[in-house]
Amino acid sequence: MKKLILLLSVLLFSLEFVVAQDEYERSVFVSSSGDSLNYRLLEPEVMQAGEKYPLVLFLHGAGERGNDNEKQLTHGGQMFLNPVNREKYPAFVLFPQCPESGYWAYENRPQSFIPTQMPVGKEMPSVFQAVKELLDMYLANPQVDKSRIYIMGLSMGAMGTYDMVSRFPDIFAAAVPICGTVNPTRLSAARNVAFRIFHGDADDVVPVAGSRQAYKALKAAGASVEYIEFPGCNHGSWNPAFNYPDFMKWLFTQKKK
Repeated sequence: MKKLILLLSVLLFSLEFVVAQDEYERSVFVSSSGDSLNYRLLEPEVMQAGEKYPLVLFLHGAGERGNDNEKQLTHGGQMFLNPVNREKYPAFVLFPQCPESGYWAYENRPQSFIPTQMPVGKEMPSVFQAVKELLDMYLANPQVDKSRIYIMGLSMGAMGTYDMVSRFPDIFAAAVPICGTVNPTRLSAARNVAFRIFHGDADDVVPVAGSRQAYKALKAAGASVEYIEFPGCNHGSWNPAFNYPDFMKWLFTQKKK
């Protein structure tokens, strides 16, 4: 009987997750170079004529790569569907999906995640160029508030977050990299972007030094930056990050200088 109840609970959760996913519009973007990029879009539940709304670009981790246009919603997708969040923080939310063979920000997975050994001066891979073109398309939407463009990502997506704000700092009001890493020499360009960085100090996938050094580099550059480290937390630090008391409030109060 207990096994049956457990099975029914799992099936019910799966059904709720699928229904929730359907609230995100399913689309495919074709870049100027002909690359196809799967993505999902959540729009404000109620849009008033003449009103402008913030936009969030969410970059998933390596485990959610693929071509199903679903897995990228695994972590973070539900957060934006929370009825309270949807009412208090109406926004456009973009969830692109990286192909299985790709990697946000870099052509391939970096050989080392040690911050000083992370790549510098590399060209954007075609899949990330497609993400930038997708973002540009929505920036042209007159109902998008250009002063409140946010980017966040976890693990591989946090590396993409650092990369995107380093290349295009004038676009973003705020960035939230979770359990990521970057060569800290790149971050001075993003000193006018507000950062909130999260990491677990027991992370055995992406060493916590990536976030610690990013924080120090941004602080030295004069950026508005906050670093939250979770003691004893391994790589899944997005779970406590998403549940951090003012996670959404902090994000949506940021405005480009």
